[in-house]
Amino acid sequence: MVDAFLAQTIHLIFAGIWAGSVFYVAFVVLPLARDGAFNTTKPLEAISGKLTTISRVSALVLLLSGGHLAGQRYTTARLFETTNGHLVLGMVVLWALLAGLVEIGAKRLETGLNGKKLREPAANALPVYRAGAVVAIGLLVVGGAITSNAAALL
Repeated sequence: MVDAFLAQTIHLIFAGIWAGSVFYVAFVVLPLARDGAFNTTKPLEAISGKLTTISRVSALVLLLSGGHLAGQRYTTARLFETTNGHLVLGMVVLWALLAGLVEIGAKRLETGLNGKKLREPAANALPVYRAGAVVAIGLLVVGGAITSNAAALL
């Protein structure tokens, strides 16, 4: 029981950190960069690097903790035949999508920043990061539905 509580707590903490980081970059940092608030590429390079690290570490922790939780709570049949199982499978899809979007956004940003440009790479990466932010919110909503056993209410 303590094992599942610890895994779920770690899972939720890293999900929140990851989602919040992507949301902040998408709706605060990149719009500022696009609008010319930075006069050098260094802060954006640092932010992009840190977000990529947060994303990769969070994706790994979520894979491990989520896999552990799923292994304890679901059989293969329960994953494919129950509403909560479908939510877990949906969460896996959203997890992979968010990881991919952050990587694509970081690559778009990095490519432009290497050319010592600021506004254009921020504008190019912005839609990808905003899509990632929407996916991140979706992950939190699905996680909340699973944690609160919302499927039992349906």
